[in-house]
Amino acid sequence: MASASGSANGGIIGKINNASFGKGVITSTTSTGCVTLGAGTRAINAALISGGGGGGRNGGGGGAGGLLTKEFNAQGTIPVTIGGGGAGGTDTCAPASKGDASSIVACGSTHSSEGGGGGQSQNAGNDPAGQDDGGSGGGGGYVNGPGPKGCGTACQGNPGGTGMGASPPYSSGGGGGAGAVGSDGAPGGGGNGGAGSDISPTFPGTPNSGVYAGGGGGGTRTPGSASSGGPGGGGDGTASPSPGAAGCAGTANTGGGGGGGGYRPSPGLSIPGGNGGKGIVVTKELNSASGVWSMQSQFQNQTAGTWPDGTSVLGDIDYMVVAGGGGGGKGCGAGGGGGAGGYRASGYGPAPRQGTAVSGLFTKTSYTVTVGGGGIGGSPASPCSPVPGQVSTAGEDSIFGVGGVEGSTMITASGGGRGGGGPNDPSPSQQGGDGGSGGGNTNGPFTGSGTYYYGPPAGGASSPVTSPVQGFAGGIGQTVYNPPGTNMQGGGGGGAGAAGTSGAAGLSACGAGGAGLGNAITGACVAYAGGGGGGLQRWPGTYAGAPGGTGGGGKGSNKGDGGGTPAVTGTVNTGGGGGGASAGCSYSEGHLGKSGGSGIVILRYPTSITGTIAPGTNVIACAPCSSKTAKFTVTGTISWTK
Repeated sequence: MASASGSANGGIIGKINNASFGKGVITSTTSTGCVTLGAGTRAINAALISGGGGGGRNGGGGGAGGLLTKEFNAQGTIPVTIGGGGAGGTDTCAPASKGDASSIVACGSTHSSEGGGGGQSQNAGNDPAGQDDGGSGGGGGYVNGPGPKGCGTACQGNPGGTGMGASPPYSSGGGGGAGAVGSDGAPGGGGNGGAGSDISPTFPGTPNSGVYAGGGGGGTRTPGSASSGGPGGGGDGTASPSPGAAGCAGTANTGGGGGGGGYRPSPGLSIPGGNGGKGIVVTKELNSASGVWSMQSQFQNQTAGTWPDGTSVLGDIDYMVVAGGGGGGKGCGAGGGGGAGGYRASGYGPAPRQGTAVSGLFTKTSYTVTVGGGGIGGSPASPCSPVPGQVSTAGEDSIFGVGGVEGSTMITASGGGRGGGGPNDPSPSQQGGDGGSGGGNTNGPFTGSGTYYYGPPAGGASSPVTSPVQGFAGGIGQTVYNPPGTNMQGGGGGGAGAAGTSGAAGLSACGAGGAGLGNAITGACVAYAGGGGGGLQRWPGTYAGAPGGTGGGGKGSNKGDGGGTPAVTGTVNTGGGGGGASAGCSYSEGHLGKSGGSGIVILRYPTSITGTIAPGTNVIACAPCSSKTAKFTVTGTISWTK
């Protein structure tokens, strides 16, 4: 705080100042409770929108809840009350209910706005108790019009419109809105509700596109057009002939006024008004230090972590995060295909697989992005193998926002599961492993004539479970002895879009890797995260190995009396699983499982913010719809400025 007197180090005489290190965090509160502010926050800007008034019975539209924007001191945990909407009118001689106030209690002070005024019912003029007055005023009923109407509160809203008078079509006035007065009842029908106000320039990213506190439309007794509620959640009014439906309710958490009711002529019935919409409170934690400060006060606030550093909150960032694919299983038994790296995305790709965009990021902050490497392919115990007895390994995780809060400021895709292999190898064998997508399993042991032998009950699973899912399970391996031939088939690795195929009964070649998913986050649709194909040994003859899944999955090896071809690695920067080995135990290229493909991370954000990326291998490029993408093919960092 600034000292009240001068000091030897150049102190400034003046008012008490407050610094706040709130980084512009915006919180929308839709139900009564508490908001916990950041540790350095000392002041907030708040939009307090109270509950809207109810619409009158065969009468005026409800006034919008008061919309008050103000800055004040606040820190720690602050209680927030959300005002409920007023009930629609049920008495033709009394106004509808007024909305309840929304408020914040901070630093010993209560800050609140006024609830919206209730719409006047058909025979009611101005209410002596002021139920038709509020943040915005309720619309006037038709019998006593033109003239009476609810009044609004300065700096929070506007008055309602007046009723037309006791002559056809007996139309009532619209409720006032935060941005405009309610329209008067007219020969064409009830008055429209006054427009709400748009707070998005100050509070970006809030619900309802940032538009709140629209007035309710007025009702009409005789045939005419139904009135419209004001933009910002105002409910529509009803017109005669009405089947009996009440005026439309104001939209919840907008403070919109309820629509006025109309009239049903046969049998005659004045229709109740709609309920007002409950309010909302939006807070923005300020990052500022107003006034004149002494050097001592600046130092004290910097030490306490309450001096602003110029950071501000960013909007939503869309992402696609794909982990490294798992390595294919080794031979000495047919190897399973590696599972694809986990796939997680928002905004682009198949809609059922889109998660929520990242939020709560800040300017002037460096965010670490990890691109997971592909898992290692396995090799049999033969001394001639590159690494004798090497078991395959899972792919590595890819992460955006290392060290953040998972699902909010950090997104993790899990490495693909390893392919199973080596059931007849002297070195350790392995089953298909869990991962972003599970690895395919190896075949079961060859022990007898005319019998089918499978590997373990299933391939590796997609793990951990996320919502939406990040991948699918691997397939099951199989051994078939059918003299004079033998078929050993590893299961395919799971993909982002489908499970790996299991080895089939009989002598056909199966075990394909599961399909990946297409994603157009860069503007062009590219497939990612396909599972690796399972390895095959079929004798006699030579047959094609199982294909990898679309999206970078490697083909499985095949080996017969003609020699066969080796497995294929997963494609770099797709997260594809590696292909599984064929069944021989001696050293041969065909008996080696292959590595999975490395992962990739792509971010998409509006051109209104500027990104800086490192190292230079990673690139920022233009994308459609006034946006840019940051593509990470290796581990690096990114920061943004506005």
